[in-house]
Amino acid sequence: MNNREKLWYLQPAKMWVEALPIGNGRLGGMIFGHVQEERIQLNEDSIWYGGPKDGHNPDGSRYLDEIRELLFAGNVAEATRLTRMALFSTPKYYNPYQPLGDLRLYFHDQEGEVEAYRRELDLKNAIARTTYRVGGVTYRRTMYASSPDQVIMIQLECDQPGQLNFSANLNRRPFEGETGALSADSIWMSGDCGKHGVEYACVLKAKSQDGHMSVIGDFLSVEGASSVTLILAAASTFRESDPLRACQLQIEGADRFHADEIERRHIEDYQELYNRVRLRLTVNDPFDDLPTDERLKLIQEGQSRMDSGLAELYFHYGRYLLIASSRPRCLPANLQGIWNDSFTPPWESKYTININTQMNYWPAEVCGLSECHEPLFDHIERMQVCGRQTARELYGCSGFVAHHNTNIWGETRPEGLFPTCVIWPMGAAWLSLHVWEHFVFTEDTDFLRDRAYPILKDAAAFFLDYLVESPDGQLVTGPSVSPENLYVLADGTRGALTMGPSMDTQIIRELFEACKQSSLLLQVDSELREQLSALLERLPKPQIGKHGQIMEWLQDYEEDDPGHRHISQLFALHPGTQITPHRTPELAKAAAATLQRRLENGGGHTGWSSAWIVNMFARLEDGEQSYAHLSHMLRKSTYPNLFDAHPPFQIDGNFGAAAGIVEMLLQSHADELSLLPALPPVWSEGEAIGLRGRGGYVVDMKWTDGKLSEAIISAAKDGLCRVRTRYAVLVRCKGEDIALGGDQSVVEFSVEAGKMYELFSK
Repeated sequence: MNNREKLWYLQPAKMWVEALPIGNGRLGGMIFGHVQEERIQLNEDSIWYGGPKDGHNPDGSRYLDEIRELLFAGNVAEATRLTRMALFSTPKYYNPYQPLGDLRLYFHDQEGEVEAYRRELDLKNAIARTTYRVGGVTYRRTMYASSPDQVIMIQLECDQPGQLNFSANLNRRPFEGETGALSADSIWMSGDCGKHGVEYACVLKAKSQDGHMSVIGDFLSVEGASSVTLILAAASTFRESDPLRACQLQIEGADRFHADEIERRHIEDYQELYNRVRLRLTVNDPFDDLPTDERLKLIQEGQSRMDSGLAELYFHYGRYLLIASSRPRCLPANLQGIWNDSFTPPWESKYTININTQMNYWPAEVCGLSECHEPLFDHIERMQVCGRQTARELYGCSGFVAHHNTNIWGETRPEGLFPTCVIWPMGAAWLSLHVWEHFVFTEDTDFLRDRAYPILKDAAAFFLDYLVESPDGQLVTGPSVSPENLYVLADGTRGALTMGPSMDTQIIRELFEACKQSSLLLQVDSELREQLSALLERLPKPQIGKHGQIMEWLQDYEEDDPGHRHISQLFALHPGTQITPHRTPELAKAAAATLQRRLENGGGHTGWSSAWIVNMFARLEDGEQSYAHLSHMLRKSTYPNLFDAHPPFQIDGNFGAAAGIVEMLLQSHADELSLLPALPPVWSEGEAIGLRGRGGYVVDMKWTDGKLSEAIISAAKDGLCRVRTRYAVLVRCKGEDIALGGDQSVVEFSVEAGKMYELFSK
């Protein structure tokens, strides 16, 4: 039994954050594993309340120059007052992502003592199982969300003939919708998501070789069966003109196959993604035989160290969640992936793009899950339509812009009431860097030409118009904020709005450089390339402040909250590429001081923030600190089902931590492959197979006694490969020695597309 690729428990879930998630990118379910009354909470990725709105403030561009002048003059209070009136949108908030409903299974004649209970989520096969024994009968439930067939499958079995007796009901959303029967073996529910919102439908069909099936009211009844297959489909008018008919067609399509064939198709499709990467952080772990919740509890109560097997499980779980919540032709993963049980979820469970949505996709390329990145690219293109309107009407600029939130409709206007986050025009720019990352990992020139470069160019075009000259002659953004922090002026005034916060400039620098490299590779837009080069020279550079820290604003203000969860001024360290220990050692030292100052004042107290810190310390090649904050996440920010706790649940921490584990083992952002750059001492022996590096590289590694023993690097293109290791290595190709590198150095060697290069520790 491999308990590093299974979440497992000896009792049903009492709370939603103990239930187990299944998903195929579009459909999601949370499985509780109750014996007599099972609840499967359902989601479909397009169930968002309300419809698109045009809420741009018509007065924005009229007052932009005045707001900037006030900020340059230090009149923060008046600038904030005017910004709230002139730039904030109407209405102020986007509508929420909501649940589809519940599937309830009511089991009869299962009221005795429950024995041999176990529920599990098998990450290797993306299947949830519940088994138990009542009255001498063993019952088994198998549940999964199939991507090939776009349905949720539920297989119910018992080991004695005719002992399955249950009824099933689709619980509609409160106060709206309808339910009923389609036939003797099928029930349905439908409804809408408010005024101008999508309409939806859900259908459940039962199949059985024995027993009797009927529909009574809006309940599906099964009596005297030995094995029953339930097939569930859901759809909305976001994609389908007739959702109910679409559900029927999906079920008819799945019904052509035997249940075993659907399961085989599901596993093969899922494993084609999941099996690309393997990770082993230790040979044996004494905690491997403990149920997941007990294993986690030992850490959270301080009774054990963070065992390596649990870190390994957490990594695999992160990959599983990304595959389950973000597949091609689906919507991207939101603040909760696709799993949400609330009609008024925290932060509306939308796409928060001042770090959270971006963090969701940090594992995509490094873990070989490029296909899972595609929904984000589709959504960026959806945002371009609204983003051009926002740029034009709010700021009088070309290109496209987005602020700190977006939604299913790709809306981009400023959203919310709080100056600390609303007016931040960097959302589109940061998201656009994801298409560049996809290219540099895959070396897909067609993608660069057809999708990535048009997005990058459109995002950069906004800043060609938007950047303004500061009194000292630099080009800065503004009004903007450093999400979501406040600064304190000498007279005690607290402010959020400012001109030229550090994160803005760092993002623009990455964006302009990506545009330049793209245009050079594609041999287009040479004049734009020259224009961007000239602008880059006038952007502020990272500055070191009085505490030895990277300054968060143009001036060395005091922070209102020195332990703030956002560490925006370190974008240049991660996920950016401008600060590295070897190229910019002074700035790297200041980045370390910035982290230390945040932590000394209570920083890293939320799940996603801890995950970001894991990545940052890995970039600083500090494995002990990366590991310490990964441990902190499990101790303080993890629910029993291993969902990340902000709190409450946000999935970004799961994804950020999975990416952080890779950053500890392999980095490629500094034009070199750095092998085991931040390996913590507790992971002294291990193996990683299939990790991805920029430049199209696939890297396999083994290490013992904390030292690289061997590695295999597979090249996707011809070129020069640069590899950094802490120890001397010999490079060999087809049995021929081709290079030798010394301790703490970079070894360079030519590579050819399709060939593998072996590295051995000397």
